[in-house]
Amino acid sequence: MSSPRQPARDPAYRRDPDLCPPQPSARHRSDHATRLLRLYQQLAGAAGDVLALAVPADCVCCGAEDHELCPRCARKIRALTATPFRAEGAAPALMDVNGTILLPVVAAGVYREELAQALLSFKRHGQHQLRARLGRALAGALRAAAGNGDPPVLVPVPTSTAAYLERGFSPVHLLLADAARQLPGSVLQDVLSKAGRDGVRLPGGQKGLGRGARTSRVRGSMAVRRRSRTRVSGVRCIIVDDVLTTGATLAEAARALHHGGARVAGAVVLAATRPPAAEVPGDLAAGQGRGDHDLEKNKPGKDE
Repeated sequence: MSSPRQPARDPAYRRDPDLCPPQPSARHRSDHATRLLRLYQQLAGAAGDVLALAVPADCVCCGAEDHELCPRCARKIRALTATPFRAEGAAPALMDVNGTILLPVVAAGVYREELAQALLSFKRHGQHQLRARLGRALAGALRAAAGNGDPPVLVPVPTSTAAYLERGFSPVHLLLADAARQLPGSVLQDVLSKAGRDGVRLPGGQKGLGRGARTSRVRGSMAVRRRSRTRVSGVRCIIVDDVLTTGATLAEAARALHHGGARVAGAVVLAATRPPAAEVPGDLAAGQGRGDHDLEKNKPGKDE
């Protein structure tokens, strides 16, 4: 039976037609530095070929037969995520009215074309064979954000109970678990919980809401679990999510962590819905001195 796949074009990422994807970078090959990892990848590829003979599948991006993700589309995803960039400038909830950065964000790529199709297939249709490839892209953005300093604590944005029950998994947690394994010394702390004001969960999602409505909806919707506060108190943290749009969700996560005593250095996402106004690759420290990053995303169909 063919796996569900997304349409070849979607308005969510067709709105950036003038963006030129960066050329593939040799940095992605560093993920296969050890012989054991290379052997594992070869065995996994061989197993995938055998499985394709028994259970034919179509590429989630272009529909090519016998591949959940064909080599051509895989190369395009590597190109789209080859150069992580600073993305907070296009997220209004993360910028003050005077241009001060409230929370710096590094994105692995722009939410469009093959990257968007692969992420949607992973999230909505359980295409878990895409997890490793998307996890490598997220790991690249995390490396750029962390820079050369001590590895920060990585905190995933929580998924609502309704979304978790519908999917059976949390996309952000799975991708971050894969990415963290590629970052020696990194620590993952799942300390945020999703709850509405006064502990009442907010029904519905945020799709179709404007900036003000999104910000109002998520305000007070997250908190650090009481028993987990000692794990992040005074600790430098980076928030991790899958897609960035207005920045309202990331701002709320940062507020909750700050209230719990953490030092929020910034955030990392797999994809941003808008391209950078200017190419500013590099770590989160590039924005230091332009605002208070300890005080303070949102995405198409978040928590659907």
